[in-house]
Amino acid sequence: MLGVGSYAFRWHVGIRDRLPERPMSALAMLEEVSGRGVKLLQYADNLPLHQLSVAEIEQLAETASGHGVTIELGLTGCDLALVTTYLDLARQFGARILRIAPTAEESARDNAEIAALLRDAARPSRDAGVTLAVENHFHLPSPRLVEILELVADPAVGVCLDVANSLACQEWPADTIRMLAPFAVNLHLKDYRVALDPHGVGCAMVGTPLGEGVLDIGAVFVELFAHGRDVNVILEHWLPWQGDFTASHAAELAWLDRSIARARQEPAIH
Repeated sequence: MLGVGSYAFRWHVGIRDRLPERPMSALAMLEEVSGRGVKLLQYADNLPLHQLSVAEIEQLAETASGHGVTIELGLTGCDLALVTTYLDLARQFGARILRIAPTAEESARDNAEIAALLRDAARPSRDAGVTLAVENHFHLPSPRLVEILELVADPAVGVCLDVANSLACQEWPADTIRMLAPFAVNLHLKDYRVALDPHGVGCAMVGTPLGEGVLDIGAVFVELFAHGRDVNVILEHWLPWQGDFTASHAAELAWLDRSIARARQEPAIH
């Protein structure tokens, strides 16, 4: 199923010291996604649902149900109390995927310690009928993540495969996808290009709308299907700050529309 992640609205929500006067609400994000005919929305840690009131959660769940939109949830950190809170939210939304990104501090621990944290989280997740999708984030190289998953050895724990994040770990996406596809239970799909410095001083990885960069989209699904993995596809993008919120918000929606249009051309995405 094709979906959108809350990081596709990075500048609408705001992040760190760059916060709009009126950040996008969880309900407004749902309306934006539903209005584009997309039936899946993954709320990640940039819009933490556990900070909403009981009434707001109830309204959000009712609206999602009324629009026929499936909800997936996400959080940062393996803290068992927070995982339990999100499993309670998953029951209210009928969510079956809980994307989890270990923190930088957790990722600095040895693999056995991280595996123990995930194993503890897997028990209540399995009871709730929820699969934990551990994202290959900027601090955890794919070979380590594979070893951790093999130590966990629990079907309730898999990978949220982000096709570009591991560039920060000095991995090429093709290698990341090859290593993590056998464990994938969720997919974060984004595109990028290699921008050469005009003065020849190195290069940078710069986000693009889906299909406008160098990502081989088809190859991602060839690898997934080779391992029998038919997973939900969550669109994200790395839109650079555009100088102000007005320009950044306009570009964010334009990039989202272009990415959705391109994704709908891909036979593997349904």
